[in-house]
Amino acid sequence: MELDNTSTWDGVTLRSSYSGWVLEGRDQLADAAKAGDWQTVFDVLGRQRDWVNGARVGGTSGYAPLHQAAWHGAPTDVVLRLVELGAWRTARTAKGDRAVDIADRRGHRHLVEPLKPVIRHQVPARTIAAIQQHFYGVIRGRVNDLVTEQQLRMPELEPLTELRSPACWFPVPGMYGGFNYHLERDELVSSWMRVVGGSGQRHIITEHGARLVDEGFV
Repeated sequence: MELDNTSTWDGVTLRSSYSGWVLEGRDQLADAAKAGDWQTVFDVLGRQRDWVNGARVGGTSGYAPLHQAAWHGAPTDVVLRLVELGAWRTARTAKGDRAVDIADRRGHRHLVEPLKPVIRHQVPARTIAAIQQHFYGVIRGRVNDLVTEQQLRMPELEPLTELRSPACWFPVPGMYGGFNYHLERDELVSSWMRVVGGSGQRHIITEHGARLVDEGFV
């Protein structure tokens, strides 16, 4: 049975934003996945399960371990174990490929079925794309300077549709907080919060726009 990930959006791309031990571990994970060294991949994820959807810090491909498994044509049990650890089958690379797209293109037919996303929350693609753009507007309205300064990779909402609990956390370096967001049918509820200083806002976001519903609640 697959488990939901800790559900943190991996949007911090600058290596300078991480401590030394995190960079060392993330590099070890990325190197092992690229080499198809699955034992090391699972050793690292055994210590830091929340890295399962993380790409190489500062990299350009956006390949998480599941994408690398698809590229290599890894054994089915490797893919299933990554999914059990919380790997998102809807996660996309920098070029927009899901793991199933990579496996199919490379002729790894044994992985196509295991990598097909299981969608638990049906939201039309056009709707979720529109909500995502309005969500980006909310984020930039609060921390646009940090988005630019930190070169943040903005959250994609598609992975929420496959999570049993469709919620995620987007930490923002420099603001001592971030954004909690979750799906409620065809709406996104986004809560911005600053842990230090105790402030926040909550928005309901639909395909038509974002509406502030609460402020100063932290």
